Amino acid sequence: MKQLNALLTLCFAAVLMLLMASCSKEGPAGATGPAGPAGPAGPAGATGPKGDSGVANVIYSAWLDATYIADTIHTGSVIDTLGYYFDATVPKLTNAILTSGEIKVYLNLNTAASPTIVPLPYYDPYFQITINPTFALNVIDIYSNINLSTVTNAGAKIRQWRYILIPGGKPARSSINWNNYDEVKKYLNLKD
Repeated sequence: MKQLNALLTLCFAAVLMLLMASCSKEGPAGATGPAGPAGPAGPAGATGPKGDSGVANVIYSAWLDATYIADTIHTGSVIDTLGYYFDATVPKLTNAILTSGEIKVYLNLNTAASPTIVPLPYYDPYFQITINPTFALNVIDIYSNINLSTVTNAGAKIRQWRYILIPGGKPARSSINWNNYDEVKKYLNLKD
């Protein structure tokens, strides 16, 4: 009888171990159930520090007045005017910007309240107007076939100009149209 009890205990232990081993295995994953309702929104986090502007080191001028000088040639007693020029001293126009940066010049043909802004160089086929900038160390020279000096009309200045100096050194990241003043102004966060 003791042998039978020992045999039954051994069989019972073996069956129990088999049951436990078979219960520890996982079956295949079931299908994903529908999403539950969204939980309540958590509290707002603390405001982080203000980040750097995306246009670090960009230099731009205010809208500036220009006084053009006649470019003349003297042949005996005859004086012919070839065009008009204006030289502006721009101390921050460095050799590094000349060789690896970008220089943009714009002319406002109208008033600040009602701007008509064109990028330079500029050519108007209807009125045969040409305006061309050239750049040298600390100098922007603007040459035109007409006198584009800044004047005051009804108390408002017209024909002012501005420059933007963009140092090089960072790869291009945008597809901005640098000849569209409104796009440039928005991209560089320029103030009028």
